Amino acid sequence: MKNVKLNNGVEIPILGFGTYQITDPKEAEESVASALKVGYRHIDTAQGYQNEEAVGKAINNSGIDRSEIFVTTKVWVQNSSYQGVKDSMELSFKKLNLDYIDMVLLHQPYNDSYGAWRALEELQEEGKIRAIGVSNFSIDKTVDLAEFNKVTPQMNQIQINPFYQRKEAIEAFKAEGIMLEAWAPFAEGKNNIFSNEVLQSIGDKYNKSIAQVIERWLVEQDIVVLAKSTHEDRMKENFDIFDFELDDDDKQKISSIKQESLFFSHNNTDIIKRMASYHIDNI
Repeated sequence: MKNVKLNNGVEIPILGFGTYQITDPKEAEESVASALKVGYRHIDTAQGYQNEEAVGKAINNSGIDRSEIFVTTKVWVQNSSYQGVKDSMELSFKKLNLDYIDMVLLHQPYNDSYGAWRALEELQEEGKIRAIGVSNFSIDKTVDLAEFNKVTPQMNQIQINPFYQRKEAIEAFKAEGIMLEAWAPFAEGKNNIFSNEVLQSIGDKYNKSIAQVIERWLVEQDIVVLAKSTHEDRMKENFDIFDFELDDDDKQKISSIKQESLFFSHNNTDIIKRMASYHIDNI
């Protein structure tokens, strides 16, 4: 497994196992257990996914030394304030049953991000969190957060996939020393990505699947990749990407794919209102 180094020196496995939409407790626990068995050592969850407890059980029952597993969770919008982070993270620690969390991100760029960030800085100073960052933040808001606080975000988790390649954003964040992590690298299967002719032709060239080609494309840009599956055979496939490299022709072909976000815009006022109204039970 390849690791990449964050701007505070903490190393993170470049392949992560995502748990978004795995809400059934039994399925979530079994999926994380299978991912760890396959070889994943980076597990991504969130308060908003409502599966932290199941994820924690799988980690604690795995028999793998805690220091070998990188765990990320995220603070949901309603908790994005100074006291909200303090209170909700206390519950996240309890649900995950961990003494420390490797990385905590502010999940969305809404509510009191600046108060929330100061709380994360304090938890990091106390040694309870090793790395802190954001998710779905634009470059200007991320730099603003960095300039008026003590700590520059170590990570920004954003949508990146062949249909939304984000070249300018990638360059901008790299210039600021902020690592990027790709959510929905497979575009959640939208736009027939798993039968895309360009990606299939590259996969055929290396005897690899389209999913493996996409992951390799991201890894070669030093972007952390979150892949999710509830099937162990697919997890194994997604993990098996370190025995081939894309050439310049492959990368040019991927660049030629028509690009547009297949998800919502974080600048959409209706989306902001919808997220503000979505409350998580027991947080």
